[in-house]
Amino acid sequence: MKKLSWKLAQGGLMVIFFLVLGLIISSGSGKRVYYATNISGATTLQAIHFETKYDNLKPELEVRSVANMDEVALYGPSSPVHFTGQMTAYGPDCEGCGGRVACPPRQDVRNNNIYFEDTDYGTVRILAADSRIPCGSIIKISNVTFSQEEIYGIVLDRGGAIRGNIIDFLVSSEANSYSIGRQRNVSFEIVRWGW
Repeated sequence: MKKLSWKLAQGGLMVIFFLVLGLIISSGSGKRVYYATNISGATTLQAIHFETKYDNLKPELEVRSVANMDEVALYGPSSPVHFTGQMTAYGPDCEGCGGRVACPPRQDVRNNNIYFEDTDYGTVRILAADSRIPCGSIIKISNVTFSQEEIYGIVLDRGGAIRGNIIDFLVSSEANSYSIGRQRNVSFEIVRWGW
């Protein structure tokens, strides 16, 4: 009888031990760390939204209005930034374009493949931006003549003429870019800084 009650007590202690261990493991630290050494061959990337990266800061990060790309590069890594600029458009068949975007995962944008499926923001438009805005940045666009709603885009491309406060909007063909033309006083808000 003593052996049976000892075995039952041991079994009960083991069950309690594994339940506590499971709770400790499942709760974790609540923080995720991502490391990347070489993303040039990557086919997919996990996006890190900087608001969750800094979720220990309360209240929420305030959007900082900036005047130029130097200020975007200075403040963008630590808080959302807003600036006013110009928007142009381009197609994958433009002169000098090879049909793939410059940033990994180097998506082929021919055959009307002008959208990107982002883990956090869903289906977004592809944009070309100044190299001081890192690849993977999500930009909220408003005050354009061709849409009453805000447009979310992701920086996946660069361009020789895309410098400063100019964002280039990818459309299905170079012929379609003329309908957008050059939009002035466009509102840009970088809501995620890079991947």
